[in-house]
Amino acid sequence: MASVTLVESAKLSQDMLISGVIESIVTVDRFFEVLPFLEIEGNALAYNRENALGDVQNLAVGGTITAKNPATYTKVTTSLTTIIGDAEVNNLIQNTRSNFTDQKAAQIMSKAKNIGLTYRDQYINGTGASDTVEGLVSLTSGLAAQTVTPSANGDALDFTQLDALVDLVKDKNGIVDYFQANSRTIRDFFKLLRSQGGATIQETVTLPSGATVPAYRSVPMFRNDNIPIDQTQGLASNATTVFAGTLDDGSNQVGITGLTAVGEAGIRVSEIGEHQSRDESITRIKFYCGFALFSELGIAVAPGIIPIP
Repeated sequence: MASVTLVESAKLSQDMLISGVIESIVTVDRFFEVLPFLEIEGNALAYNRENALGDVQNLAVGGTITAKNPATYTKVTTSLTTIIGDAEVNNLIQNTRSNFTDQKAAQIMSKAKNIGLTYRDQYINGTGASDTVEGLVSLTSGLAAQTVTPSANGDALDFTQLDALVDLVKDKNGIVDYFQANSRTIRDFFKLLRSQGGATIQETVTLPSGATVPAYRSVPMFRNDNIPIDQTQGLASNATTVFAGTLDDGSNQVGITGLTAVGEAGIRVSEIGEHQSRDESITRIKFYCGFALFSELGIAVAPGIIPIP
């Protein structure tokens, strides 16, 4: 099944409240505008990650074919989790104090925004334990071949590191869809540009909403302040990581994708009804979600990035 973004799922929704909730999540993090979400049956997605291609050879006339080794794969399973909360509003307050701000709508939007913030954090820092989403930090741990190796005590950001990240992303034949970095790193990126003797911050990418984000080599650079800036690299305790990679194109074979439940895509709002023993109405806001890295060749990381002096 082809992937859908949160922006597109908002367009397809017939419920104005649900649509508004989804759109409010997208404004929290511009990366949500481009991150695809795959709707899956059941509560987990199993896929095969390619390890090695089947071998081939050059063959002379009359030669013997020895290239018989098959391609090998690793089966990976990614589970959905639930991020959920109830908005309970006293009916007297709702009916007498909603002349300027709808009390119920405000509580729903607040819960929805927090769901977005929680997912935004977990697709970076989640470990998969305690029903959390497994995020990029965990998924890239130990991927030495996809890592730009830092110096013993870290390195200040430079263009060489960004070029190396681009080179390590291979699953779309050299196409790179994103950088992700903490705002501190993006400020250092701007500092690098200003130091180039007349260079200005002119290269940007326009997103589907019309918003723009900075870019390097035409690759958009998305801000996510959940990327830690207190990682340890040797004697440095203020290091961070820059990510680069690809987005799934609907083939379920490349890059990263968000996961959600089929028929329940994105943030959902359900009216539970009246509280059993209190004069309150209950509305449930939930997100059935996960995160998958289909190809390890579709991600690259540069850890040990310390601030430019």
